[in-house]
Amino acid sequence: MTTELICINCPLGCRMSVTIRDKQPPLVEGNACGRGAAYALQEAVRPMRVLTANMKAKGCARPFSVRSSAAVPRERLLDCAAALKRCHPSLPIHIGDVVLTDFLGLGVDIVATQNLDFSPNL
Repeated sequence: MTTELICINCPLGCRMSVTIRDKQPPLVEGNACGRGAAYALQEAVRPMRVLTANMKAKGCARPFSVRSSAAVPRERLLDCAAALKRCHPSLPIHIGDVVLTDFLGLGVDIVATQNLDFSPNL
């Protein structure tokens, strides 16, 4: 099985192909650096993405932004987004606060990327 992709690790944007072969190591072609080869293998075997989203806090209409502390499997992104809609942490929330730990058992935390303090206008 061969997968064609464009590397996003640097501005070069190498066009690469990854061939997965039975009982042999995968073959990566077209990369200009080792980072590109590692990216291509990861994308071909199990694509991962950092989750960025918005959440609402308890008693607050305005959402605040969050991200995952590490990449999660791409096929789980919609599950993660749906789970975030059901969670409503308490105020105050500050940049860098871990809002949820070991999110959905994926081994990543959900971290606030925006401040949200107590305010009568929320």
